[in-house]
Amino acid sequence: MPVAWTTVAGTAAAVCTTLAFIPQFFSLGRQGNKELSPAMLALYLGGQGLWLTYGIMIGSGPIMVANGVSLILVSAVTFRRLSADRARGRRLRIAIDMDEVMADSVTEHLRRYNRAFGASITAAHLEGRHLEELVPPEQRKVVEAMYDASFFAALDVMPGCLEIVRDLASRHDVLIVTAAMDVPCSFDAKFQWLQRHFPFIPASNIVFCGDKGIVEADYLIDDRARHFTRFKGSPLLFSAPHNLNETRYPRVSSWREVRDYFAARESERETVRTHSRRLDDRKTAVPEC
Repeated sequence: MPVAWTTVAGTAAAVCTTLAFIPQFFSLGRQGNKELSPAMLALYLGGQGLWLTYGIMIGSGPIMVANGVSLILVSAVTFRRLSADRARGRRLRIAIDMDEVMADSVTEHLRRYNRAFGASITAAHLEGRHLEELVPPEQRKVVEAMYDASFFAALDVMPGCLEIVRDLASRHDVLIVTAAMDVPCSFDAKFQWLQRHFPFIPASNIVFCGDKGIVEADYLIDDRARHFTRFKGSPLLFSAPHNLNETRYPRVSSWREVRDYFAARESERETVRTHSRRLDDRKTAVPEC
């Protein structure tokens, strides 16, 4: 084959592969594209970088130019892809603890203890500590044994929780994450309680675990600060008598405050989306002749 034709073929191939991402760049600017795989973009960028390195090593101008331009274009598409994702905003993943957050376990525990020992302890007596820490040492095993299957079946829903969790679940991915390994006999009772009171939460979104650090979510609403230690998202401490002295984490004292907290986050996200859309509109606007 004559050298001229090989040059033409090579140049045409370089032009096509170099310019292939230009339509995608403008498509992302107009409407975004979550189908464009980040992994594919990363591999493509890696390949273009290696081709550029190879061109430099052998001193080939066409290879260096073609792959250098491709690297710039694909980098621009990748940046536009990430910007489009941020502007569009994805659904938040909100993990919610069950005991003392969704379910009023303190009231039931005090009721059982007072009935068993003829006492009159109230939630006000538990400030900064759990019931097990308040009672005489000889009663602690009995108090811990009160956490049987019937205990969890009888819990009341915290005020406002049902309506607000339902509302959050309509706009975000809500996970129920409970440390059931602390009380192994509670698995079935907790699941039945959730099915009875929160039937709109699918079973696939209910997580029974020991360490909540294994859960990937944007937020964790929990009454026990120890669960925030390895959690990678944002913690939100739900007020309970035992944690009133905890000052390390943002706090909500009721489900109304939870609603207001996420309403504020959503307003911030909408402001960012609106700003990003305006920037995109300015970038893609065609100037009048």
